[in-house]
Amino acid sequence: MKRLGWIAVLVFVSFLSVAPAQVRVTKAMNEVSMLDISRFISQSGGLPAIFRQTLEADLKASGWFSLTVVGRAEFSLLGEATLAGTSLKVRCEAYNVASREKLLGKTYPAAADREVCRLAHQMADDIVLALTGRKGMASTRILMVGNRTGKKEVYLCDADGRNLRQLTRDNTISMAPKWSPDGSRFVYTSFRSRFPDVYLVNLNTGDRRCIADYPGLNSSAAFSPDGRAVALVLSKDGNPDLYIKNLDGGNLTRLTSTRRAAEASPSWSPDGRQIVFVSDSSGTPQLYVVDRSGGEVRRLTSRGSQNVDPDWGANGYIAYCSYIGSYQIFVMNPATVEFKQVTREDANYEDPSWAPDGRHIVCTRTSNYRSRIFMVDTMGGSLISLLPDSEKGDWFSPNWSK
Repeated sequence: MKRLGWIAVLVFVSFLSVAPAQVRVTKAMNEVSMLDISRFISQSGGLPAIFRQTLEADLKASGWFSLTVVGRAEFSLLGEATLAGTSLKVRCEAYNVASREKLLGKTYPAAADREVCRLAHQMADDIVLALTGRKGMASTRILMVGNRTGKKEVYLCDADGRNLRQLTRDNTISMAPKWSPDGSRFVYTSFRSRFPDVYLVNLNTGDRRCIADYPGLNSSAAFSPDGRAVALVLSKDGNPDLYIKNLDGGNLTRLTSTRRAAEASPSWSPDGRQIVFVSDSSGTPQLYVVDRSGGEVRRLTSRGSQNVDPDWGANGYIAYCSYIGSYQIFVMNPATVEFKQVTREDANYEDPSWAPDGRHIVCTRTSNYRSRIFMVDTMGGSLISLLPDSEKGDWFSPNWSK
């Protein structure tokens, strides 16, 4: 099992989202609305059909809507997706059926064939925001690690699993990719120099630079919310401890100093003032939180023999996995330390990462010795496999863009 002996691997391998401003309505997190799509017209083939299929899949995956073409509905869509030469043109209006209030009215720029799915994702997010008051997730992207080449490399795909492409070709072990807040960069740990070092990659230019190659372990880098610093784990002074590195000047701030123990997996609070991390200072891996300026740490978890992989979402809640006979995902309010179990299936669920909608989580699901990437609805409980079963290899360590 991947998590068992995580400290040895570390050393030796060295509820609810805030609604945007100026929104009329905010739906409850578990509320599902009927959405009438019968008056949104598209052709039955070609680009319009691909657009509609993608749009409907995005709206269903959002968890907010049950789509219908007959009967009573709370909301309705009007508009069309039509061909203009070889490009697609889309117009969309959305209404509250009872009040007849127009909640969305937008005409989208023409899209070529390669941009049709991107346009559908954008429109789905616009609809979610207009009708629920909450941020969508369809236009976002997901980083992950896969070994389909025989080596662990970093990959990227859309939120629905499409457009999978390989980002690194280090031909070795790549670990723990994490997005920058603006989605233009990511950090990860690679053994390309034969030692675990942290690299920063610019997705726009392809440039890569090493930002941590201190003696010993360099791992678990995570961007601060302002993108100016990373929290990371370094063992240059002995045990693996938690540090903050300023990306401009390179200055290091040490946050922990635990003798005969190790830290791992830092994740920043939404306001950038605190960091949640894993430490085995109590004898088993548990979650702790510390101010970014250092000082006394506070233990968050006590149930479960191991609690690891925290991700502090923009909704203010921490997703993590706890070993209770198998690894299952939990969600915690760090202010009250109240928590709830999200997954319950007979499989191991690890590496949770929040979607920007504050509702969904992407994670690794391991069953029958195979690891795949799944999306989990924390309110509705639905599970969606992100990549097709035909995609060879194992997949893990997903990270959702902001």
